[in-house]
Amino acid sequence: MKKFIIALFLGISAFLQAQNTISGTVTDMFNLPVKGVSVSISELHKGTTTDKNGKYQFSNLPNRTLKINFTMLGFATQNQSVSIGSNEIILNVLLEEAIFEMDEVIVSTAFNKIQSQNVMKVEHETIKNLQRKGTSTLIEGLATIPGVSQVSTGASIGKPVIRGLSGNRVLVYSQGVRIENQQFGDEHGLGLNDAGVESVEVIKGPASLLYGSDALGGVLYFNPEKFANANTFKANFSQKYFSNTLGSNTSLGLKKSTDNWKFMTRVSYNTHSDYKIADGERVTNTRYNETDFKTGIGYSNSKFSTVLRYNYNKLDLGIPEEGIAEQSTSKKTEFPKQGIFNHLLSLNSIFYLENSKIDLDLGYIANDRSEFEDSNDAALHMKLKTFNYNLKYHLPKTGKIETIVGVQGMHQTNRNSGEEYLIPDAVTNDFGVFGTANYEWNRNVLQAGLRFDNRNIKTEAQGIAGEEGSFEAVDKSFDSFNAALGYKTNLVDDLTLRLNIATGFRAPNLAELTSNGVHEGTNRYEVGNTNLKTEQNVQTDLNLEYKNSHFEFFVNGFYNHINNYIYTSATGETIDTNLVFDYIQDNAKLYGGEVGLHLHPHPLDWLHFETSFETVTGKKQNSDYLPLIAANNWDNTIRTEFKIKNLLEDGYATLNVSSTFNQKNVSGFETTSNGYTLVNLGFGGTMKLGKTAFDISVNGNNLLDKKYIAHLSRLKTDGIPNIGRTIVLGVNFDL
Repeated sequence: MKKFIIALFLGISAFLQAQNTISGTVTDMFNLPVKGVSVSISELHKGTTTDKNGKYQFSNLPNRTLKINFTMLGFATQNQSVSIGSNEIILNVLLEEAIFEMDEVIVSTAFNKIQSQNVMKVEHETIKNLQRKGTSTLIEGLATIPGVSQVSTGASIGKPVIRGLSGNRVLVYSQGVRIENQQFGDEHGLGLNDAGVESVEVIKGPASLLYGSDALGGVLYFNPEKFANANTFKANFSQKYFSNTLGSNTSLGLKKSTDNWKFMTRVSYNTHSDYKIADGERVTNTRYNETDFKTGIGYSNSKFSTVLRYNYNKLDLGIPEEGIAEQSTSKKTEFPKQGIFNHLLSLNSIFYLENSKIDLDLGYIANDRSEFEDSNDAALHMKLKTFNYNLKYHLPKTGKIETIVGVQGMHQTNRNSGEEYLIPDAVTNDFGVFGTANYEWNRNVLQAGLRFDNRNIKTEAQGIAGEEGSFEAVDKSFDSFNAALGYKTNLVDDLTLRLNIATGFRAPNLAELTSNGVHEGTNRYEVGNTNLKTEQNVQTDLNLEYKNSHFEFFVNGFYNHINNYIYTSATGETIDTNLVFDYIQDNAKLYGGEVGLHLHPHPLDWLHFETSFETVTGKKQNSDYLPLIAANNWDNTIRTEFKIKNLLEDGYATLNVSSTFNQKNVSGFETTSNGYTLVNLGFGGTMKLGKTAFDISVNGNNLLDKKYIAHLSRLKTDGIPNIGRTIVLGVNFDL
């Protein structure tokens, strides 16, 4: 591996370098130059902005068709495909004014189209927009996206839920690599920090065609922070304060780029005390501390582009077991607690051939998870090491048909060194092969693909057979064929229809196959089942959206049928006062969707009104309800935009009212939940003091200090409410 990386960076000079350039001028509808337009070629990790004359330029480009993206707030995004084959190309662009958000390039789908051209509806949110909502963790921000929610443990631990599916049924990608961190467990979060992350894309539905096993319910795809524009240096500092947890979030980033080389680094530190509920009491040992470090280096020329990134994340998490007990504002975690260390190394390389290209992603993840019950000697210590690869060959374009074929796989080892075992030592190997094609004509796009996967799991025997904590040796192999078919058309100029049918699969995880003991935090004695079959689903998605200059409307509907859905069922027996639960299977179905509108009335150009409603119903074949299904939610936001001369630019103020309904449709071991309404306020913008400019933000979340318990809170069974009123102050500026 080391020799390979050195060869990538030092052997680049062996390539012949053409001097291809592309330049041009960006103007508006009045033929006036537009300054500050972001111009980017994402696959080369190249970016620049137009100067005061609207001009831009890129040099040293490969001989092939490239997609160049032009974005600026207030204008419609343009995604131009340009064939580079001569020394100099002139591309002048005319931007049209647009009221709504910029149309972003979607990276998580196969052909990297902008959303308006994409067959699949993908939710795209910048981390900046999520942070403006004042949430303290990344998963809290994600849970504000329609169709996404979280299984939470206090304010520090959250697991994503997409349309009723969670855990190993939702894949998480960062830096182009799938994150593996024992995600079957509810006792820890994503292990990702939002600092150094540009945006997130949410695929709501089976994505096994591109991602293999565990993408049964959807994908969260985090795009890393972009490098600096060519020949620039940028330093950035941000600071946030959280009143409820007396918390602090500090981040410092540096980045520098030349025409060919790029470098960036960012370090962040979060620390929070126990969170406070509405009556002023604190929930004991919900405090946590997080250290995050990200760095990356990239190089590109006319034949080759590569980026090497590294992310280190350290989490010190308190585990709340006593509820509301000793009151403290200390940030030092008490026992029991968790220590989690995560290392993520990724390498993305693109090789440009005459009329095609090869895209290679390599990733290595080392996840070290320890649990400390009453001392600094770990009772539970698990080390998960994962190497994964994804090789895609983009075939030469044939007429209007684009085609990709590829192979994808993973080698994973799990080792235990503590006294307690949740799962046995094991080795997992994945291998998949796939192909997908995109055909575009007139206002229509058709996309289809096929894939085959194999997963092999081998575990080691552990302990004395028949006793708690013992495991039998397992050697299981799971195969699956999957397919996807999507169609997108513009019924009229402003009305778009998308219809997708896709299958997905998930092989049983180690906990489901082998569990034999009390699962932490549940007070349940869980017994695995080595005879479990692969979960297999088929989902139909319908998306209809209408958008013009002052009005946007969308409706998303889905129906998801899952064969061999795996869940736990009480046997009626007890072991040491703990109820015994077996892992069993049954067919299941989930259905629902999201509907929303965005109104920007003319001539009130400073006013926006957004509303959305989301609903999910999940049932087993016998009509019993599935567990962990979020309650229906209705979200309303009024946003104003303004500026104060010589003081505040890009100012905004928001009023958000989020109403969560009763959840009475629960599984056998769940309790029902009452509805609640939360009121949130936000204010911010860019302040200018002389030549110094910085972004400020003030958020008041749960402003009325409502006492409530979310249905998917793991503290619900103990009657512990969620976090009370929180004021968040933030500042962000370039040094």
